[in-house]
Amino acid sequence: MLTACKRAFGQIPASVLLSVLLLLLFSCQDAEKRVESDVCIYGNSSASILAALQLKKRGREVVIVSPDPYVGGMTIEGLGGSDINNHAGFKNDSVIGGLTLEFYKEVARHYGITNFDSERAQARTWRFEPHVAKAIFDRWLAEMEIPVYTESRLRLTSDAVSKKNGKIVSIQTLDGKTFQASLFIDASYEGDLLHHAGVSTIVGREPNSRYGETKNGIRESNTYRNFEVAVDPYIEPGNPKSGLIHTIQDEPLGQPGSGDRRIQAYCFRACLTKDPSNRVPFARPENYQRDWYEIYLRYLDAGGSLYKPSYSIPGNKTDLGAWHDLSHNLYGMNHAYPEGNYEQREEIYQYHLDFTRGLFWFLANDPAVPENVRQEWSQWGTTKDEFTDNQGWPRMLYIRDGRRMQSDYVITEHHTRKDTSIRIEDPVAIAFWPPDVHHVRRIVREGKAYNEGFVFGGDNWKPFPIPYRSLVPRESECSNLLTPTCLSASHIAYGAIRLEWTFMLLGETAGIAADLCLETKSSVQELPYSRLKERLQANGQVIELL
Repeated sequence: MLTACKRAFGQIPASVLLSVLLLLLFSCQDAEKRVESDVCIYGNSSASILAALQLKKRGREVVIVSPDPYVGGMTIEGLGGSDINNHAGFKNDSVIGGLTLEFYKEVARHYGITNFDSERAQARTWRFEPHVAKAIFDRWLAEMEIPVYTESRLRLTSDAVSKKNGKIVSIQTLDGKTFQASLFIDASYEGDLLHHAGVSTIVGREPNSRYGETKNGIRESNTYRNFEVAVDPYIEPGNPKSGLIHTIQDEPLGQPGSGDRRIQAYCFRACLTKDPSNRVPFARPENYQRDWYEIYLRYLDAGGSLYKPSYSIPGNKTDLGAWHDLSHNLYGMNHAYPEGNYEQREEIYQYHLDFTRGLFWFLANDPAVPENVRQEWSQWGTTKDEFTDNQGWPRMLYIRDGRRMQSDYVITEHHTRKDTSIRIEDPVAIAFWPPDVHHVRRIVREGKAYNEGFVFGGDNWKPFPIPYRSLVPRESECSNLLTPTCLSASHIAYGAIRLEWTFMLLGETAGIAADLCLETKSSVQELPYSRLKERLQANGQVIELL
């Protein structure tokens, strides 16, 4: 090869020529690791996909960078119930439009519902199996030729995000890639890009005093989803000196109304079946620890009635969640997750997986569990056709809480209340769900196990418009970054927003806004709302309450 090159380039010394060739080789390798686009979307959520689709429709070069081996978030990871029209007291499908509505129409067509408009009032119209949602998303991404870089995790260091004059220039991932773009969207659940771009974020509960709220902070009294029976929390019943049984934290209640860094519980949305042709019986995990489940025996011995699976999505399957007084919602066992490194997050995931697999096996097989409970749970198992790369278990936790951006505009409890009126001048979607935050911990109170933190529903809530300003950082912190998933909201207000379909609507908004910012050459803060409103309405988005 060097001889041929010398003929072509004359009497260039071989050592010099070799250096040039190596430089060219390394330049080619660097080019392969450098990805340029108009917009770079970071995160594996459904919002990532909807944002990318909207941008691609407008002819923008867009890439999705997912830290995980897949993209689609909880929509493909077991949350098939959707929380649409599933409460007797209200119907919330009327606020769903745009491509998000088209997704659900695709779901309905898959299950033979051909007259969507006449069937949309029913909850079943909006429900789906995980693999069906994944197939729709995969097809859409393929048809629109949107590049997705999976297993590309942002380096969790301050120099992973390169900025110039208040704008992100590029981000670097652990697999050695550099993603350059004119505009960025953080559509993750954790808010890693926001944080490492220098945008103000918060984790946990603000004190009620910060925004004049009543439902934030430590709860003085919790009756909702608290223990229905008295459960002794001590290893040796009645003896505090013996220590606490598993899942109970040794800490005082604290000052009611004060803030802390605790977050609502995570769990798996388990896809189970008792169809013999598709069922895989629960297996005892290799690292099974029976003492983890002592609290369930005490609960049953005290006369408590445990939760059990039931069919809730098509295909004779569950999307079994956890919101009960005692279930696989592990109150207080996830607080390190949002700001943890990838190893810490994996440990929390694995602990939840080990615990949940062991719990289901325990309830189905342990002779100390009452026979009627064992008979019910032993009929169930994971499915052969879901999460086939992970032995039938979801590959991600239901991350109900991560970082939340703190921008110039913060959505608070006041936006959710019937007895308040706040004018929103820049609505981009409607949040139609009551404040919904799960318990953040399980402690001892008056000598018994006690769950603390749950807020749900009540009579004093209403649907409310989500302002564009809540998707936008402070201009002094970053002028080319948007977030549909970690938007600026208090802990309690975020609980009314954190639904998958709301994230999808906000993902569309972020994609449309990003396109307009590029078109008008404006920062995300300076984007004229009139232009955004016009584009949202043309897209079929619902931005005003009728």
